[in-house]
Amino acid sequence: MTDSSRSVGAPPRRLAGRSLPILGALLALCLVSSCAPRASSAVRARDWMFGPFEKPRSANPVIAPDRASRFLSPMNDSVVSWEEYATFNPAAVVRNDTVYLLYRAEDATGRAEIGHHTSRIGLAESVDGLRFTRRSEPVLYPDRDAQRRYEWPGGVEDPRIVEGEDGSYVLTYTQWNRDIPRLAVATSTDLIRWTKHGPAFASALGGKYLDLESKSGAIVSRVVGDRVIAARVNGKYWMYFNVPEILIATSDDLIHWTPLEDGNGDPLVVLSPRPGYFDSWLVEAGPPALLTPYGILVLYNAGNSTVHGDPRLPHRVYTGGQALFDPGNPWKLIDRADEPFITPTEDYERTGQYVEGTTFVEGLVPFRGRWYLYYGTADSRVGVAVWDPAGARDD
Repeated sequence: MTDSSRSVGAPPRRLAGRSLPILGALLALCLVSSCAPRASSAVRARDWMFGPFEKPRSANPVIAPDRASRFLSPMNDSVVSWEEYATFNPAAVVRNDTVYLLYRAEDATGRAEIGHHTSRIGLAESVDGLRFTRRSEPVLYPDRDAQRRYEWPGGVEDPRIVEGEDGSYVLTYTQWNRDIPRLAVATSTDLIRWTKHGPAFASALGGKYLDLESKSGAIVSRVVGDRVIAARVNGKYWMYFNVPEILIATSDDLIHWTPLEDGNGDPLVVLSPRPGYFDSWLVEAGPPALLTPYGILVLYNAGNSTVHGDPRLPHRVYTGGQALFDPGNPWKLIDRADEPFITPTEDYERTGQYVEGTTFVEGLVPFRGRWYLYYGTADSRVGVAVWDPAGARDD
């Protein structure tokens, strides 16, 4: 994402950062039955990559704005159409053989530009991963609580979700007060009632990173059946995060996180933009990172530079990339795809708040033998793309 409250837009503000290595050896591999994809016409796939993903036309977009949904906002004690303006950038989780999406929804208050509406997080469910039923009110929102100074007036944005080892759910999201975007954590046992724990880096190194512009937390996880469960590597939880470069942090409890640093005391950069490629403008962490037999798979969002980008792509378009990290040293890049695996090709991906186009990936779940990828389209709707590993093996 870019500007503090949004998934795309103005050039991102730079963060301090180059960072420090740590030691480790992987103690877990994913239990995915098949991780090796086939090559598509757009991307020459390496064995470790996921895909190709297909966008089912009959289902997309799976969530769109709805003026009928009303909510009594604690911010001003008035009823608002909380998902009237935009619905996008979803997290995904499977629970009781049902896919749940936690998606960002914007009302129509404020100026008509990206980042100047109030965002809340809604909940939708589906028994087939394609057709969703939504709750009428948001499940996470700016409230009269201890997080008010971080979440008013911009709200709560861009969630990612994993299951904890105890069966609870851990949500990373962006708090946006229209001053500094902060990566935060909330937990729940039922996906409906959430406990906010505040900024993820509040207690790290004496508060050094409390005011770091931060967002997009992708926690390293293992796959067990249809569950994506946070995994320890070398006794720690790990999280890829941020934009315009991807940084990395560790935690003992999934709530309090500490960024890794380099020898200069700056945050460790583990993935950077590349001039001449689809990710020449910025890179941003996507869905939860996955332990696979090949390493740690990181799906990320990529912005194309207007000056030194890939000339085959529109300026400032958002696409999706894939990178592979060392499972024993999660900061160490092993491989990286040279082409995007998902790009805006459909009208709903190029129509809305961000007309340059986005396929902003945030939710990825295994479900009934397939992988379902949920993403934001043009900062306005939610799309889905599906990969069938069995079909790939049959080719």
